[in-house]
Amino acid sequence: MNGIDKLLQVITNKHVFIQTHNYPDQDALASAYGLKAILAHYNIDSTICYEGLIDKYNTQKMVELLKIDICPLNEIGVTSEDEIIIVDGQKGNTNMLEVQAMRVSCIDHHSLQDTSCYSYYDIRSEVGACSSIIASYIVENNIEISKEVATALLYGIKIDTMELTRKVSDLDLDMFYYLFKKADRKVLKKIESNNIKRSDLESYKKAIQNLEVYDGIGIANIGNNCSEAMMGTVSDLLITLSEVNFTLVYSYRAGGIKLSVRSILDSVDASEVIKVALLRIGDGGGHPSMAAGFIPNIAKEETAMKVIELVEQRVIKLVGEYKKNKANEII
Repeated sequence: MNGIDKLLQVITNKHVFIQTHNYPDQDALASAYGLKAILAHYNIDSTICYEGLIDKYNTQKMVELLKIDICPLNEIGVTSEDEIIIVDGQKGNTNMLEVQAMRVSCIDHHSLQDTSCYSYYDIRSEVGACSSIIASYIVENNIEISKEVATALLYGIKIDTMELTRKVSDLDLDMFYYLFKKADRKVLKKIESNNIKRSDLESYKKAIQNLEVYDGIGIANIGNNCSEAMMGTVSDLLITLSEVNFTLVYSYRAGGIKLSVRSILDSVDASEVIKVALLRIGDGGGHPSMAAGFIPNIAKEETAMKVIELVEQRVIKLVGEYKKNKANEII
């Protein structure tokens, strides 16, 4: 019995909701789109839903060109009688809106957390993209998919593995090869071109102006109300600097501070660093090479800056300790 067989066993309704993490990225959207196609193959209707905004330009193009039907959670009525399948995230995360439902399942590739709330789960933290897990269901069950679905899943793998250079598993490679032959590469090229808007340059400007580097740790305030997608893009840029091997990018917004983290150090797990750094003041997590966090309940920017000072001190200390421990192991 494979993953889809097990998932189908716990679904009792004729319709389910597929929930992505808040401010969904390409991998989350692709995973939801692929799962919707799989469920349709078994005559189960589904609605893809999310919280927040789809604010990155190429993600908006992806939704438009691949005809992905997706609804904000505040526009649909999810009740305690409904069933939800979470993709590319897990219940209880700060970037996952809590929704009450009769039954919850989860398909994800982040670090394994509490699974007691799930009727079914398939969480593989060794896999680089959730899209790869969804694609494996398609292959295992010999399900025919459209060019649009194949293109979305291929794009999801490309983005989350950074063009097959970050946290790539055998499954990612196998599914990339499978999808590459089925995808519409002309449409994919349209999605990948012109990735940012002119207004996005302001975030780059602030990152460059505010960047401070401490023993390889690049820290930058990129201005208030920066989108989560843009924060990740700026983090990816800063980590390419020759003087930087770990980044902490942050932005204050009404109600709290959003943080984005990157690491290219084998000895420093980005998700562990941000999780420990935000202990008792917020929450964070992700992958060894990329992670994110959020500190809630901060009403004033002045307070936010004081809290950030504490976070910066913790991050610098933690990264230093991880490096030292690795050096001691080698010695």
